[in-house]
Amino acid sequence: MTGSSSGIGEEIAKLLAAEGATIVVHGRDEGRASAVAEAIRATGGGAEVALGDLTTDDGADAVAAAALAGGPIDILVNNAGFIGYLSWTEATAVDWAQTYNTNVISSVRMIQRLVAQMRERHWGRVIQIGGGLSQQPIAIMPHYNASLAARHNLAVSLARELKGTGVTSNVVAPGAILANEAIRAQLTHMGQSHGWGETLEEIEHNYTLAMAPNDVGRLGRPEEIAAAVAYLASPLADYVSGATIRVDGGTVRTVI
Repeated sequence: MTGSSSGIGEEIAKLLAAEGATIVVHGRDEGRASAVAEAIRATGGGAEVALGDLTTDDGADAVAAAALAGGPIDILVNNAGFIGYLSWTEATAVDWAQTYNTNVISSVRMIQRLVAQMRERHWGRVIQIGGGLSQQPIAIMPHYNASLAARHNLAVSLARELKGTGVTSNVVAPGAILANEAIRAQLTHMGQSHGWGETLEEIEHNYTLAMAPNDVGRLGRPEEIAAAVAYLASPLADYVSGATIRVDGGTVRTVI
């Protein structure tokens, strides 16, 4: 699983491990990736570590080799990515290219290296972590919004390619997620400066009303994203392919 050394990726890894999967924890920081793997092992799960930079072919080769060292891969979750808080006037063509490479081509590299052997075994799962900004982009972060749309698009194209193989391709699209301590600290600072309250609960509620309105009235939690991934990764989702599961409290509003 790419990008699983912290945040949403870490929660997905831990839940899949609790469901019986042996996890390959991927990251670029050995300490953080190893800590996640050790936490999984401490609860009786199986976990290995694969380190590497997926923005290069050599890095992707190293990650794939490490992942396959323990046996074939049945489930590929592409979570690794980067958010750049830049506006249209700030984001350069280089920023666009780097974001696309990190958020899109890194996923393609892993698909190219791991999905062929899923097809040979006639079973597999490919799950992209996308986002609501792919469907309802905002003015800021245009390069990031576009990269999310590409992740959604490639997942559906891959589903069509994998027709009849026993391998499915889907997307889980999070909304605004309280993913880690850094985001909690940032939210607390923002809330105090805007007068949104003193406690995290008050700040979260008022931030949601102002910045990420949804039908539930709060931010999401990493474990809620993990639950959707676990469903798509399971045999219960054999009849689901080319689909997007939105876990966003109703932020994105469509009738299809």
